[in-house]
Amino acid sequence: MKNIITHKVKKELSEIRLDQFLKKNITDLSRTRIKKLIIDGFLKINNRIIVDPSYNVKENDICSLEIPRAVKAKPIGEKIELEIIFEDNDLIVINKQKGLVVHPAPGNPNKTLVNALINHCGNSLSGIGGEKRPGIIHRLDKDTSGLLVVAKNDRSHNGLASQFKNHGKDGKLIRAYKAIVWGIPTFSSGKISTFIGRSDRNRKKMMVVDNEKYKSKEAVTHWKVLEKNNENNITLIECKLETGRTHQIRVHLDYISHPVLGDPLYGHGYKTKINKLETTIKFLVEKHGNTQALHAYKLGFEHPVTNENLIFETDPPENMKKIIDSF
Repeated sequence: MKNIITHKVKKELSEIRLDQFLKKNITDLSRTRIKKLIIDGFLKINNRIIVDPSYNVKENDICSLEIPRAVKAKPIGEKIELEIIFEDNDLIVINKQKGLVVHPAPGNPNKTLVNALINHCGNSLSGIGGEKRPGIIHRLDKDTSGLLVVAKNDRSHNGLASQFKNHGKDGKLIRAYKAIVWGIPTFSSGKISTFIGRSDRNRKKMMVVDNEKYKSKEAVTHWKVLEKNNENNITLIECKLETGRTHQIRVHLDYISHPVLGDPLYGHGYKTKINKLETTIKFLVEKHGNTQALHAYKLGFEHPVTNENLIFETDPPENMKKIIDSF
């Protein structure tokens, strides 16, 4: 049975773009998704197919949009162990382990979080953008552990995406990280505000740039000291994001000369510094591996369907937790 949504154009909404009119009346779909459905021929006005999203609707027009069934996702499901913190029909919150890539890419075509979620969620995925796949709202680096929320349908995807776009300015979204960094900051807290762009020398790295040059974006990070270990010259800090840029926390902490412990990309000279740690901490750091001591420990948001305020917290991975306990 076809899923067809029909709306009649009222006088006050006449003479606006077709995709804008449909978006005002169909909140479960993104405007991008609506435009694609129009272009693909799934929209009729007064029983006539219209494929132009910019078409101006007229008063009393009858707009009928067919929502096709979601097709199988291109990535395939793979059985990968996940730590699920919360799940319902609309979304899923997981505590991502370090070493797990979030989304398939040329260097990581499979064995990703997306593959794991397709396998786990199965038929509970009603589809994002026409495919039975999970909607990735935000990401964590491969070797950053912690909390991630993923949408199961277009409605929850749109609702969550709008909250992440505001980066907590409306009070709905809370994102906090714990990081162990080299050195003891002079101040107990601070705000880092820069532009971040891709490095010209190493395409895998991001870097702070002087101004908004080509492909750089504004990035703002708030940080505060939680605990100090003066003997080993390392500090546990909390970071909260006002923006969401690639490698933002790692780049910003390196920028203020307090790179994340064990960061192989931004922790300049950290291997030499490890030798100066006391034996117990040195063992834990080396056991932690060639990965950064960075964990997304707190995540709060408004449920996009029930409007319930949800907040979750998780402990860092075992080795990082032992380093913190040793403080």
